[in-house]
Amino acid sequence: MKRKKISMFDDYENKRESHNAARPEYGARPDAGARPNYYERPYAGDRAYTPRDERRGGGLRKGIIIYICIFIGIVLLGFVFRALFSDWSDDAPATPGSPYIARLDVTGTISGSPATDLFGNISGYNHSWTLDSIDDLMYDDNNFGLILFVDSPGGGVYESDELYLKLREYADSTGRPIYAVMGSMAASGGYYISTAAEYIYANRNTWTGSIGVTMGTMVDLSEFLDRYGVKTETITSGRNKAMGSNFEPMTDEQRAIFQGLIDEAYDQFTGIVAEERYLELEYVRELADGRIYTAAQAIDNGLIDDIGDFYTALADMQDIYNLDFCDVATLSYEYRSLFGTLFGAGAEKNLTAVLTKLSNILTNEGGDIGAALRLAESNIPAPQYLYER
Repeated sequence: MKRKKISMFDDYENKRESHNAARPEYGARPDAGARPNYYERPYAGDRAYTPRDERRGGGLRKGIIIYICIFIGIVLLGFVFRALFSDWSDDAPATPGSPYIARLDVTGTISGSPATDLFGNISGYNHSWTLDSIDDLMYDDNNFGLILFVDSPGGGVYESDELYLKLREYADSTGRPIYAVMGSMAASGGYYISTAAEYIYANRNTWTGSIGVTMGTMVDLSEFLDRYGVKTETITSGRNKAMGSNFEPMTDEQRAIFQGLIDEAYDQFTGIVAEERYLELEYVRELADGRIYTAAQAIDNGLIDDIGDFYTALADMQDIYNLDFCDVATLSYEYRSLFGTLFGAGAEKNLTAVLTKLSNILTNEGGDIGAALRLAESNIPAPQYLYER
């Protein structure tokens, strides 16, 4: 039998026709029961579904999952840091269940907005805690006296007076004695609150006094901004509404208004000292020019009573008021965190210091203009019983 000669081209054409016959029409929806193989293109809207579409859809799902995991990780990390560095100590001061004399520490600046670390935890004087502690002492029948340990440069007019009034309330409502012991410094507001005590001791190296009021320093940046061609304008309802602004020179009228605020707070301060220390008001005004006094000078001027430490004051109170049967309970706000407990307070302080320096490096940029604008963002300072060096 004679074989038909088939050329290479005919063989290629036959195979292509066979392949196309078995392949569905381009873009057609496959049969319900059909399972397309790799070469088939399922229906995808108005066009054929390709392997690239499958890869693209899978990548999108993976991206969404990764972003969700990152977000959850950040949230969990925030909770971990908060748990490690948050104050988990009991706010209520620990007191014995037997008769005691309380020691209450006031260290640092007396402020209603206490210093905090990078994690938002209070790291210095805690005003609300201190007031609450005195309230607790007033209603504690086991408490028989209070020794105030003061190591502070002062603080806000409002907060210093609020603490002074709370101490007077303790003494007047309970009839129990209050002594004050000064540390390295009990100046301005620190001395103000000490006058609530009936007897004041100071270390021989104590600095005290600084009887006076300050509003800090207001900075006039108007000429500096003019040099760089920066213009500012503040819309106000009256000529003194924006007084103290860093962008405008202070007028004589505004300066007199601020001075009136300072003078009224000063009169209150000197009046308290004269009343509590049994001194003539004019004599106190002579002493109250803002200067610092040593412990020896303060004794000579009648501002304090004696040289001594906490144990000197304790022995004197126990002797005068027959309180030898009382123990001593120290009430001092202590910031504690899980991180500090596990690794030590020094490790936590070092970590906070490093993060603070890093934060300063990242934020203190912008040259002269940047420094000026950061300075201009500061608020008008309030009158303060604060010793400023």
